Amino acid sequence: MAFFGYCLRVVCAVFVASGVIGSPSFANEPARALTLKAALQRALALNPRLTAAEREVGIATGRRIQAGAIPNPEVSFELDDAFGTNEYAGTRKAETTLQLSQLIELGGKRRARIAAGEAEIDSAYWQRQATRLEIASETATAFVTVLSAQRRVQIYDAQISGLDRMTPLLQRRVDAGASSPAEVARAQVAVDLVRVERERAKTTLASARRDLAVLMGDRVPRFVSVAGQFALTGRPPAFQTVLTAIDGNPQLMRWTAVRAQREAELLTARLKPMPDVRVSGGWRHYNETGDNAVRLGISIPIPVWDQNRGDIIAAQENLQKSQAERDVNRAALISIAGRSYDAIQGALAEISLLRNSVLPNSRKAVEGIEGGYSQGRFSLLEVLDVQSSATQAAIREQEALLSFHTAVTTIEGLVGRPFMLNVTRPK
Repeated sequence: MAFFGYCLRVVCAVFVASGVIGSPSFANEPARALTLKAALQRALALNPRLTAAEREVGIATGRRIQAGAIPNPEVSFELDDAFGTNEYAGTRKAETTLQLSQLIELGGKRRARIAAGEAEIDSAYWQRQATRLEIASETATAFVTVLSAQRRVQIYDAQISGLDRMTPLLQRRVDAGASSPAEVARAQVAVDLVRVERERAKTTLASARRDLAVLMGDRVPRFVSVAGQFALTGRPPAFQTVLTAIDGNPQLMRWTAVRAQREAELLTARLKPMPDVRVSGGWRHYNETGDNAVRLGISIPIPVWDQNRGDIIAAQENLQKSQAERDVNRAALISIAGRSYDAIQGALAEISLLRNSVLPNSRKAVEGIEGGYSQGRFSLLEVLDVQSSATQAAIREQEALLSFHTAVTTIEGLVGRPFMLNVTRPK
């Protein structure tokens, strides 16, 4: 559909071009109607969740660098046969040794650590992409909610305006003796009740505006209203198309990197029992004779007791768990998409019935009964009833549109691109 097709194109452009949006300054923006494009730009530049996701990539990068570090060499100094008794008093017979040793890892342990670190970077990257898409989808949903809340207030304003138009006519009928003064009080009660509903709708609007502001990194809203084509609808493609597109969701793409990381961790666990070699070389000086000698050494641990079996089993289970976790993740996404798809179909059916029958007929009824009331053919109760019915019909359309657009933004957030077809404009 035109409006949300455009909005998700913005989402996808940001999602694909990860570094395009920097950190623009919004501090001096004038208060005006907020567009979806501006809301998405602000959210993707200032939302702290995205900053946290960026840091996760940096953390993984640091671990990858550390994984490739070679063990440091060790230097040691020894003084033997000194400061004892009798002939060993002092350092006359002392032996001085200065030695340098180095641990040499065998079996590809360092390569396995590096592979695990690189896979962790990939996993963090996909998680960051998933976070970007989630923020964009949540922002679009919050934007729609504000649009819907604005529309609800407008509906109540229209009803109050219609009731206010009846007041002079009602007063003239009372003055002419055609109506009871109690009808004036009844009309005022009706107007006040609608004003109560409008105040409740304004409270809902204020909360929706604050939610949108928080997603954009603000503590309080710095926009007066939002602007968008809330009345547009469209027909979705087949659900199988949605299922196929879900496999490209970053949440699922991340599991490829997670599996690679766990495979590298399993290899690391298997290689750990393999003995590493420590070689050493030094210089020894004999104080008694003044002679010098070279000292060479090599040490290899014997893997008799610890074969690292526990860590190997844990790494194997963790690897097998990754596929199950991906399946659980995919099933959850499909379930969300299914519920949203059903919500779209239900909302479209409801909107179609409202627009093709209920709303036109309610408008005709309002026009006819209000006109008949001025001629004395209908009672005030009938006027109030038809106006209330017309308002409820408009409210039902607003609720159905909110359900429709929320479901659309949810699915487009899962597949990462717009998918609505056959845009329908209200008549």
